[in-house]
Amino acid sequence: MSVLINAETRVLCQGITGSFGAIHTRGCHLYGTKMVGGVTPGKGGLKDGNGIPIFNTVAEAVDATGADATMIFVPAAFTMDAILEAADAGIKLICAITEGVPVQDMIRTRAVLDEMNSRREAGERITLIGPNCPGIITPGPKTGSGESADSPYTNAGCKIGIMPGYIHMHISEAKTGKAVGIVSRSGTLTYEAVWQCSQLGIGQTTCIGIGGDPVRGLDHIESIKLFEQDPDTAGILMIGEIGGTDEEAAASYIKQHVTKPVAAFIAGQTAPPGKRMGHAGAIISGGEGTAESKIKALREAGVQVAEVPADMGQAMATALGI
Repeated sequence: MSVLINAETRVLCQGITGSFGAIHTRGCHLYGTKMVGGVTPGKGGLKDGNGIPIFNTVAEAVDATGADATMIFVPAAFTMDAILEAADAGIKLICAITEGVPVQDMIRTRAVLDEMNSRREAGERITLIGPNCPGIITPGPKTGSGESADSPYTNAGCKIGIMPGYIHMHISEAKTGKAVGIVSRSGTLTYEAVWQCSQLGIGQTTCIGIGGDPVRGLDHIESIKLFEQDPDTAGILMIGEIGGTDEEAAASYIKQHVTKPVAAFIAGQTAPPGKRMGHAGAIISGGEGTAESKIKALREAGVQVAEVPADMGQAMATALGI
């Protein structure tokens, strides 16, 4: 199984005619994702190079296509409006890929989404992933070369975002017969963890890049909760980094509620205090958010922690008893 998305998820791209939106819409389309439409105001009625229809508004796109997910590639200044437009149109899963979104915009966006969700039943709530994230992928069994311009729809999975689809492995192709869920604040480390797991014969049910901004949508605990409930997810690999206290909170949650094997890696172990390292949320301040405190909390929760990025896959294998 999978979490949040599957092969039947119907996806839009907001910003489909921009350079990044166009490139990654094509990548998702060729992977096998049901890309049913795009949104660019003023270009409604046209089609992109893949034959995907373009609409002026998200509401029009949802009415015409039945889309239930979207990926956002609009400029940072317009990302808040794009997220709220999608939510207002009834989209349940919103992946904001855009980086550089102002923190104040995200504070306001979260306030509106939280208020909308407070009035909805659990199954109808809006899930935001990102911003500044690679997105989410549920790999399917490969039936062709995948992501090739000559062989579209060769992978019965769903990719929403910018990750390289070919490195991911469906459970049916896993030599170990096991698949894990991966959640990460770092896009690049997500890809590295996926590659290492695939090389070790460990498949993936779903991989979620939650982004590294200080204010964002889905967090570690919410992702871990989904993986814990998924019957096909044999273990969980969590990738965190310095800054904030999300990983310590996740460690506490794992200790109390998670029954599956968990492995982790914390990036930024050599970062100096007070200096932002890459992501806007990756900064140690006030004595909080150090790699040491996060690693200590995770180990006390029984998590197998990798010392270096090259050991993430092996840490997951060890946690699984492979």
